[in-house]
Amino acid sequence: AAFTSLGGQYLIFEERIGFAAETSVILVRGRGGGIKTYPTTSNAHENGILRQTSFPSPLSGPLEQAAFAHAAALADALDYVGVLAVEFFVTSGAEPSLIANEMAPRVHNTGHWTMDGAVTSQFENHIRAIAGWPLGSVVLVGNVTMRNLLGDEALKCDEHLLTAGAKLHLYGKAAPKPGRKMGHVNFIV
Repeated sequence: AAFTSLGGQYLIFEERIGFAAETSVILVRGRGGGIKTYPTTSNAHENGILRQTSFPSPLSGPLEQAAFAHAAALADALDYVGVLAVEFFVTSGAEPSLIANEMAPRVHNTGHWTMDGAVTSQFENHIRAIAGWPLGSVVLVGNVTMRNLLGDEALKCDEHLLTAGAKLHLYGKAAPKPGRKMGHVNFIV
């Protein structure tokens, strides 16, 4: 019925899943194959754009360990060096599972919280990895929420800084456009 209603065009048919949440694994892999993994996060989107990454993660225990293992296996299989982000959908139901959604072989927006929320940011760890230096600590320094500033929201810098623990990061883009990521604020508690 869907094929017919869309005029017989070529389609990709995907199974409908019970969606519970989205999470990210941000890991860094060094030249020697050593891997460090940041804690998983919870990602929230608005209109298809990442709005917020925060803690606690929707994962814990064996499911979180599975996410770490899948991301590490991917990095190892590619013999990748640097920061790798892997996003997963978490399914709902009696036995939640993971479905890989996106892979980014680079620093990633869902890891921008590490700039202020981890001992070593994803950016610094990326450079350490490719330079062959020891990887830095991925330990949290506090509970953190990263909120993207979209469009004109970046023009209200003073408002964002009124919150205790707020750390503002603007990207230096010339013109704000609706839905365009112009920067982010990390809120540390």
